[in-house]
Amino acid sequence: MKFATELIHGGNPIDPEHGSLSHPVYHTSTFAQRSFDHFGRYDYARSGNPTREALEEAVARLEKGATGLAFASGMAAIASTFLLFRPGDHLVVCEDVYGGTFRALSTLFTGWGLKVSFVDATDLPEIAAAITPETRALYLETPSNPLIKISDLPGCVALARQRGLLTIVDNTFMTPYLQRPLELGCDIVLHSGTKFLNGHSDVICGFAVTATQELGQRLRFIQNAFGAVLGPQDCWLVLRGLKTLKVRLEEGQASARKIVAWLKTQDKVQKIYYPGLPEHPGYEIHQRQASGPGAVLSFELDSYETTKRLLEGVQLAAFAVSLGGVESILSYPAKMSHAAMPPAEREARGIKDTLVRLSVGLEDPEDLIADLERFLK
Repeated sequence: MKFATELIHGGNPIDPEHGSLSHPVYHTSTFAQRSFDHFGRYDYARSGNPTREALEEAVARLEKGATGLAFASGMAAIASTFLLFRPGDHLVVCEDVYGGTFRALSTLFTGWGLKVSFVDATDLPEIAAAITPETRALYLETPSNPLIKISDLPGCVALARQRGLLTIVDNTFMTPYLQRPLELGCDIVLHSGTKFLNGHSDVICGFAVTATQELGQRLRFIQNAFGAVLGPQDCWLVLRGLKTLKVRLEEGQASARKIVAWLKTQDKVQKIYYPGLPEHPGYEIHQRQASGPGAVLSFELDSYETTKRLLEGVQLAAFAVSLGGVESILSYPAKMSHAAMPPAEREARGIKDTLVRLSVGLEDPEDLIADLERFLK
């Protein structure tokens, strides 16, 4: 099936008992057993729930993975994945990683004994130089948040396989519609499902999809033991949101292209980060490994005053944390997504106090441009 058909029909068969087109929501904490010797498929909802299982299977199919797991948040998925490693293990991580991931690695997991090196993941020799005998995985975002840096996934995979390492990729910005890292040889794909997969700014959720059953079993054990699972009502909302992923992302991407073209004409815009621009670093690599630039872009303004005036004044794009909703969202990384990163660390990574991130929603792009124009002219 094509991707759009898979979204509608691939993971949600019609209810055989009543013919419901919507997957049932199993609001239960436990399941009665009929046999003393042989328990049924489900026993306790932390370990498994039919609604959650339907969602996990749907996301795994879209990513072309063996096992999908739904978590209570994107960070729950990320942190649970880090529990695959042991104290003393070492990870090589892209330097402008999401602020929540940076916080978890630089506080919780370093205290636990996990070692981390942050590198420019667009530079394969720099990644290779950071690998030590204790290194167990590469952790990547491409495009990265918020500087939209592009990592060469096949190149990283080849390097990781030479050293016997896992390759883990946060695919939140692209979604499986535009990029499928597992097909490029990566081992684990992560998502903040709060963003494009759900797409309606009404659920906090996260996903991990593994390339192999063996790795999936290890991560499922951690999910059950750690317990940060997604509730059935939220699973149902994401199942509903997934069905429109393609049309939402296509529309947002088309609008993002128009807005980027307009931003290029604005004197107060100093720099634009968007993988759809031929001049964007990594443009050709992104063209090879993804089927579109997506609906998220960042841009730097001429001053802190312009930045503040824009963020406080816009009416159509919400000034808010998060991205990937049907409504456009303007974020300020320095105080939002990367607030957990010390100012010196942010500055060293190029995350300036004049940087703004825009997630383009489903409004008419001409209206969004008119809203922005009031502050950029």
